[in-house]
Amino acid sequence: MSRPTDVDEWSAPARIAGADEGISADELRLAARNHGLPLEALRYDVTPAGLHYLLTHYDIPAVDPAAWRLTVSGAVARPLSLRLDELRARPRVTHRVTLECAGNGRARLSPRPVSQPWLDEAVGTAEWTGTPLAGLLAEAGVAADAVDVAFTGADRGFERGVEQTYRRGLPLAEALRDDVLLAYEMNGGPLPPQHGAPVRLIVPGWYGMAHVKWLVGVAVLESEFDGFQNVTAYRVKQTADEPGEAVTRILPKALIQPPGVPDFQSRVRVVGRGDVELTGRAWSGWAPVESVEVSTDDGATWRPAELGPQPAPYAWRSWRYAWTAAHPGRYELRARARDAAGHEQPVDQAWNRQGMASNHAQRVSVVVR
Repeated sequence: MSRPTDVDEWSAPARIAGADEGISADELRLAARNHGLPLEALRYDVTPAGLHYLLTHYDIPAVDPAAWRLTVSGAVARPLSLRLDELRARPRVTHRVTLECAGNGRARLSPRPVSQPWLDEAVGTAEWTGTPLAGLLAEAGVAADAVDVAFTGADRGFERGVEQTYRRGLPLAEALRDDVLLAYEMNGGPLPPQHGAPVRLIVPGWYGMAHVKWLVGVAVLESEFDGFQNVTAYRVKQTADEPGEAVTRILPKALIQPPGVPDFQSRVRVVGRGDVELTGRAWSGWAPVESVEVSTDDGATWRPAELGPQPAPYAWRSWRYAWTAAHPGRYELRARARDAAGHEQPVDQAWNRQGMASNHAQRVSVVVR
């Protein structure tokens, strides 16, 4: 079999789909190996591990827990190398955290950025157990002039022609938060391989790209991290040449748990005429959600929903709304959230080239009969 001589033949740069271009075979391959939350699973306060959304950039690496080591290096006084049992012997905490992929909603943009074709389902909430990263950094002795912390996973591959291990950087102040975890359990059980076993990073409030899986290295830096996943990927920008704005915390979003029953192919929902209870979840990485509004006429009018309790600072919040479906016909349902920091979920999304941080209001088609 012949091999390509030019990397661009098989690792093309990011591009935008043509006006009449459908989902490609490459995008279908991504969609088949990654998966989203079935939206009926919004019923769960904590998402079962097998239903939680999943995005794997390259391959799920084969990591032997017995041989695994986590190194803490760089601008520190005392570099560390820890075995899994040594990490597990440290103070143990559990946080309930909602994770959302930064590309969630990308496939609904027009024109479509060509990549993993998420609709609304790249989200989930789990209880992550591990030890705070801040304790390890304190033990290592972070240099006074440190700026960033870079996290390295064991997964390797090519992206836009660049060979790399997956690495992400965080500002030092974020890395030192007491709720940032080195997690080794999910929902009370061992961390599954696809979710980063034996250890992954959890950064509550940030989009999923920051939660590095299969974690093997923590490096304290005296300058800003300039790796691919920070300076090239995960940027909100309009053109290929501009630097754009880095993706960080999750913008507010509300999702509707699909009511009634679905049509197999179209996923249009069917309900009977009369009283229909609409339910869902809402979240934000900036501040707790303080309101959710629901529209049953495709955004023409909005009414407040009833909020459930806030179970944890960075976990989704339940909501409910009583809808009287008085007349047969087709309806477009929408929901939108607002957080306590004043961020509001838009009804329609501003376009960006990578399809990042899209939090426009979901549309759910319902037939009343």
